[in-house]
Amino acid sequence: MILFGIDRVAEYRELLAGRVALITAPSGRTADNRSSIDRLREVCDLQLLLAPEHGVRGDKGAGELFDDCVDGPSGLPMMSLYRRDGKGLSFQALDRFDTLVYDIQDVGCRYYTFISTLRNAMAGCAGAGKRLVVLDRGNPLGGTVEGTLLQRECRSFVGCWEMPQRYGLTCGEFARMVNGEERLGCDLQVVPCAGLTRSMMFYDWGRVWVMPSLAMPRFETALLYPGTCLFEGTSWSEGRGTADPFAMVGAPGVDAEGLSRAFNALGLPGVESTPVYFVPTASKHRGEVCGGVHLHVTDGHSIRPVELGFRLVELARTAFPGTFSVLPPQTAGGTCFLSLLAGRRDLEEPDWSADTLLRDQAADCAAFREQAEQYRLY
Repeated sequence: MILFGIDRVAEYRELLAGRVALITAPSGRTADNRSSIDRLREVCDLQLLLAPEHGVRGDKGAGELFDDCVDGPSGLPMMSLYRRDGKGLSFQALDRFDTLVYDIQDVGCRYYTFISTLRNAMAGCAGAGKRLVVLDRGNPLGGTVEGTLLQRECRSFVGCWEMPQRYGLTCGEFARMVNGEERLGCDLQVVPCAGLTRSMMFYDWGRVWVMPSLAMPRFETALLYPGTCLFEGTSWSEGRGTADPFAMVGAPGVDAEGLSRAFNALGLPGVESTPVYFVPTASKHRGEVCGGVHLHVTDGHSIRPVELGFRLVELARTAFPGTFSVLPPQTAGGTCFLSLLAGRRDLEEPDWSADTLLRDQAADCAAFREQAEQYRLY
């Protein structure tokens, strides 16, 4: 069985000095299916929980801001890292710990905000002279790198660093890279996994899938997410408010059968679609009948989700122009959300081409793999 960092904390207890705080989520569990909170209390002085987006217990919705409280199951105080006044470590939080521990299962995609929380935590700890210990976990999407590099002007909380959408690193490796390349000077320590190799995906871990958030119910959702999450920046539904978010996309007025035929004709590896009509119970088009596609992963090793996303957004724009639009920026003079997700502004243009983006990604991915080489642990 693969051992993650939390399974090896007894070997590294000397790193957990003084008062300890923990950033975690529902996926923070041991190989024998115990909460990371309970396990850390056995080996260190755990005094504080710090909650990322979705909360420590996963009970917060996407983008839902929340305040400090007491964590009911553990009785520990919990401070929010997803507040109205910021998404980093406050001075009040920094005063309450000597060592910060990070233990969250990521999904291997740049948009997913847990790595942004980790990057912010490193910067906060560096400025305050605090140690940060990452309990490493495997990347469920494996070591494959796919996508286009985020351009610096498109940095945001859904894109905190210049890397492709599918970056092929563990959270510990990501932390090492950011700390080194940005010269943060964080006292960063990584408790490595045991038995993990770079080619391994979630299929190879021998573990159950614990939802990192409620909109990520299956591993197949995580495989599709680097592509279909792009629809969050458009007028089409990305499937929130349905039984299969990020696997169903569509909009009112879309011919589901025609869209499914056109998508399948693209011949993309590892995925096929069936037509679907759905009524979201939340988010975009709530209560409206949407036509679209239901995506099915047929081969998790060969699927290229970023290409899937670019191709499907392009298909929606060209085949159903009356139903499709790019959502405007939320603030005057701001960058539209689709560009923040894509990491570049090309998709705001009316004549952008998926072929052009996919040609760019070859050089982008090669450059990123070379840059990341010195920070890899597996």
